[in-house]
Amino acid sequence: MTSHLLARRTLLAAGGALAVTGISGLLVPAHAKGLAPTPTMRGGSNNYLPGAPIVERIGGGGFWMSGTVRRAGDGAPLAGQRIQIWAHTTEGYERDPHSHGATLTDANGFFRLEMPQIVPAFGQPHGHLAYDSGEFETVFLRPVMRSSSDTSLEAHFVLKPA
Repeated sequence: MTSHLLARRTLLAAGGALAVTGISGLLVPAHAKGLAPTPTMRGGSNNYLPGAPIVERIGGGGFWMSGTVRRAGDGAPLAGQRIQIWAHTTEGYERDPHSHGATLTDANGFFRLEMPQIVPAFGQPHGHLAYDSGEFETVFLRPVMRSSSDTSLEAHFVLKPA
């Protein structure tokens, strides 16, 4: 094998954006795989309350939950998607209706909602989020914070059409 061909195979093995065909030395663009949908997380639906209202803020605020919503496959941002958020906070338990609220994504698929500080429940500080509007498959997320002193948490959804 020539060093030239070996160098090309090394490039491909290192994750280059090309693929080798059966003809020696002929290179063609690789086909990108689509963006996979986000799977529902275990425990994500705990204390879920269908139909939580869209709110400007949950409680007194001070903590920010944010993230993005994109379509599986092409990764396009999804505007106007409803995301419900709830957690065990300094102002209530995650089962309390006043600890739940929803927000909508903006034109770039971004959402952000202020809520009270999340505190540990079952030993872990964590939030709950749900996409549950019906146009796409329902997804429940339960991201865990690195530290109970964090004042923000992000969660990202990639949704598959229902």
